[in-house]
Amino acid sequence: MVTLDRLANVLSGYGIRLRLGAVPRSVELRSVVIHGADQDPTEVGDVLLGIGARSVSEVVDWAVSARAVVALVREGAETDEPENEGVAVLVVDPAVAWSELAAVVYGLVLEGRETEAGRGPTDLFALADSLADAVGGAVTIEDRRSRVLAYSRPQQNLDPARVETILDREMPQWLRAVFDACGVFVHLASSDEPLFVPAQAELGVTGRMVVAVRVGRQLLGSVWVSCPAPLAGARRTALADGARTVALHLLRSRASADLERQVESELVIRLLEGAADAATVASRLGLPPEGLRVIALRARSADDQHAALLLLFERATTGFGWSRSSRSALVGDTIYTVLPADQAATARRWISELQAALPAPMTVSAGISGVARATESASARRETDECLALHEARSAGAPPPAYDESWDEILLQRLRTAGLAGRTPARGPIAELRQHDRTNSTRYVATLRAWLQAQGDPAQAGTQLGVHENTVRNRLRKMAEVTDLGLDDPRKRLAMMIELAVTDDA
Repeated sequence: MVTLDRLANVLSGYGIRLRLGAVPRSVELRSVVIHGADQDPTEVGDVLLGIGARSVSEVVDWAVSARAVVALVREGAETDEPENEGVAVLVVDPAVAWSELAAVVYGLVLEGRETEAGRGPTDLFALADSLADAVGGAVTIEDRRSRVLAYSRPQQNLDPARVETILDREMPQWLRAVFDACGVFVHLASSDEPLFVPAQAELGVTGRMVVAVRVGRQLLGSVWVSCPAPLAGARRTALADGARTVALHLLRSRASADLERQVESELVIRLLEGAADAATVASRLGLPPEGLRVIALRARSADDQHAALLLLFERATTGFGWSRSSRSALVGDTIYTVLPADQAATARRWISELQAALPAPMTVSAGISGVARATESASARRETDECLALHEARSAGAPPPAYDESWDEILLQRLRTAGLAGRTPARGPIAELRQHDRTNSTRYVATLRAWLQAQGDPAQAGTQLGVHENTVRNRLRKMAEVTDLGLDDPRKRLAMMIELAVTDDA
């Protein structure tokens, strides 16, 4: 079961547009029916695939007969206005085959419960083995960023480059540069035909045949075969057919991952918004009721800020089912992750591992809340927002701050924010001493700060300033002639310490 909203969101990634009638996006879809132009509408279902429909009105009529609330029709059909507005019409890109679309829709609608519980593409390795037997060479299946998704059992024609690719779970940069120089990636972006890449003995690279894995116009990845010569005849046909099969598998697994991310995100957002049933929500997420930390993350990239954020979210949510200890949601330009972590070091290690999985030019800013119960997640979110702002203000390479370790800096940061808004005193002892320093080149403000930090010890203050303690005493006497400091009043000393800390002006 899946809602119309989720179905439309997932399919939009494949160029499918929603023309919504009076159907609420929250409507639940539990069944699928396929209907062609030469058939009578004998079956019923919530989602109708209108294969061969000549117009929007026709597919809507089929949907009404099949008691469907959603109908899919090929782009190019007549876009007349149907009389029945109780059917949501999704317009399919001509480049997406009905077989591919049916695989995704059936997977989403009929297997929604399975994806929430953690169904994954475990059959890709079996597919790689089967394809390797058919083409007679070792097979590697990679995504569009050259990360390894599956590989066949070791066979002939292996080379060190393939071994390194499998061990690192992605194509090494030097090998990617070699293939790029051969025009491989340009070919994959524009052609569905298999391409042979000759061996380069000087680099220890054997020959390879590669073919794009594509759905419609969208490149999902590639299939590589180790072979000394170009594949021909039945073996070349098997490779081309295998790439289409891989595309269906990737499409199904991607749809499952998209659905699971949406389910997870909705629950995490409810938790962060302080849901009344927070303990139940945490349980549904597979999280313990206490010992949690909320982590806020932002990504930076010189190339594309939006793409960097999406890549960070993808990495944070990689893994099917509940194999991950963390649960994440993307809210605006920030990723929030709830992680079981009694110690801040555990959260920092998680952030470090996430950063290591990203391309080198990307940087990550992060903030970590204090330890919280599930029912305290809303408060933890406010803490992590302030820690994130503190981390972004720090120098590059600084460790992400945790609220229970940096609450003092957070407090001062709040006060500095208020000060930047013009809410620090414009008059008073500190303002008068600053004016005197500017006019007479004295160091009264620095001396007062050192004396307050030394809790009134002139020797310790002198050491901090690099002057004799008598110099400190002499400056304090002269300060008293400039303004009434009230150093005997503990409340005034506290107020001056706060103002000096907030303005942070030596």
